Amino acid sequence: MEQIILQLVSGAVGGNLAGGVMKNLSLGTLGNSIAGIIGGGVGGQILSAVLGMSAGDGGMDISSILTQVAGGGVGGGAALAIVGMIKNAMAK
Repeated sequence: MEQIILQLVSGAVGGNLAGGVMKNLSLGTLGNSIAGIIGGGVGGQILSAVLGMSAGDGGMDISSILTQVAGGGVGGGAALAIVGMIKNAMAK
């Protein structure tokens, strides 16, 4: 459970960081956070599956924590970029 929470929180942070860096794709703080949370959950789960870890392992060693944070943050940033590009394409 703690690993999923790490993924979601780091996804929200990753979404907001990506929104700050890519101003043209930003959805505002709330939109960045929502897209980041969704992307963080999905990205963290995919990275865990690729690396062969399970969210139910219960292990909270440093490598597991870093994997969850990295997967969540990257997933959150990627989800924001995708949603931002779709939003911009629909506005044209």
